[in-house]
Amino acid sequence: MNDSSQLKSEILEQVIEAWNQLQAQQPLVHCITNSVAANYVANILLAAGASPAMIDNPFEAESFAKISGAISINTGTPTTEQAQAMKITAQTCSNHNKPWVLDPVGYGTILAWRSQTVDELVKFNPTVIRGNASEISTLAGNQVQSKGVDSTLNSADVYLQANVLLQQTDCVAISGESDFIVAKDIPAIIQINGGSFLQPKLTATGCALGALIAAYCAVSKPSIAAIAAHIHFAIAGKLAFEKATSVGSFGVSFLDEIYTMNAEKLKNYADIEIIQ
Repeated sequence: MNDSSQLKSEILEQVIEAWNQLQAQQPLVHCITNSVAANYVANILLAAGASPAMIDNPFEAESFAKISGAISINTGTPTTEQAQAMKITAQTCSNHNKPWVLDPVGYGTILAWRSQTVDELVKFNPTVIRGNASEISTLAGNQVQSKGVDSTLNSADVYLQANVLLQQTDCVAISGESDFIVAKDIPAIIQINGGSFLQPKLTATGCALGALIAAYCAVSKPSIAAIAAHIHFAIAGKLAFEKATSVGSFGVSFLDEIYTMNAEKLKNYADIEIIQ
């Protein structure tokens, strides 16, 4: 077995163990997410085996972050109060060594106020930064014109740029047609294939992915958490599309596949590539 095959085998074993731990521990995941996504994110977490709480009030953020297994912060539709809650929560995570995921939705020059909020949040060293290719590229210091909150770049063109962000986080996850994971503790780029072209047609799919990464962060190390969540989504998308090829029915099937994930499916369907 060559080095890449060995690494792939080790990663898959750790992903399966992370899934097992997610089912056993059912961690409480504190989500500060956007108004479009909240219900869907909560349902995805419940289906995956976690326990979601959508607490975004600045007067409750600190106390709830302290009791949570992990936190997901998403800047999709930030209000002034929600931005305050995000900063309080990130500070609490930093003070109490809580894993948290930053999903910098819409980061860029167009939405300057939220982007300044993201810049402040990054100072608290998120455990994982997750975003689409445009968001990650811009956050890494490149000038990218996004289409609202949608990416205009291919994730395959961005993963090398993400290395600079490892100064502020343990792991960067870039979602797209294929997903790429860049982490401090893995001596390679991990590419994850699978899913369906219908996933971006469902509102809040990326937001829910960020929250699922947080759930896995509560039971495993950051790199494996990011990989496990992306594999979970990729397999669910692939199998859902085999049953339903239109958007409405695909959405139902996708949620079912998130719920019915198991170790055998992870072993049989995970599609990982190692980029040295």
